[in-house]
Amino acid sequence: MGDPHNRKNLAVSRLRHQLRKKRESLADHFDFKMYIAFHFKEKKKNCALFEVAEVVPVMTNNYEDSILKGVKEEAYTYESSKELLEKDVVQLHAPRWQSMRRDVLGCTTEMDFFLWPRSDIDKIECMLFSKWKGDESPFKPIQAEFRFDHADYEKQLMRLLTKKERSGLIINNPAQSMFLFIDKNQLQTSKSKVIVFKLSSICLYLPQDQLTSWGPGTAEELLSPLMSEPQSEPQG
Repeated sequence: MGDPHNRKNLAVSRLRHQLRKKRESLADHFDFKMYIAFHFKEKKKNCALFEVAEVVPVMTNNYEDSILKGVKEEAYTYESSKELLEKDVVQLHAPRWQSMRRDVLGCTTEMDFFLWPRSDIDKIECMLFSKWKGDESPFKPIQAEFRFDHADYEKQLMRLLTKKERSGLIINNPAQSMFLFIDKNQLQTSKSKVIVFKLSSICLYLPQDQLTSWGPGTAEELLSPLMSEPQSEPQG
């Protein structure tokens, strides 16, 4: 028996070769599931957990044909072209979701989450799962971290206060793996006008070579701790 890792790499390489001819992307051959969790600073409070209704993959740097043409014309070596190919990034767009709360399950809506001004959120986390199209086995977790801490996104939101645009505003985490699309609204209170930022969609950036970087466990197993009731402190 050959090494499973080598067999997987050979299979992916063959598929990439076929895709180059068909002008398709590797991501088109996967089904995806994405979950979004808003973790609160108050540890006794359940996180707000959502399942994305449809994950839309889009290749951003699908330029493999031109890179290989450069190798043929000896513009650069195959080794350096391999490095370029590995930079191909898949955008995974998430515009609609549904709450995982038991009392509102199944209600799919456009993403519209009140993000600021508020100080109770600790971080936003996305969990990504995938499997080959047509595969009957459960979705497997992709080993990549998608996290946006409150301090990091609040700094960027402060810069957006002076922007004239009210929609299509974008902020990203330091790792540039998670992009939030923001709408800015102005609310009139009895005393003054208040600027409010709402989350309208999320986009994850995943290097193409991580599409098959699967870890152990299933979505149900990994999400179970997030859906359980917080443990109350023992009475003294």
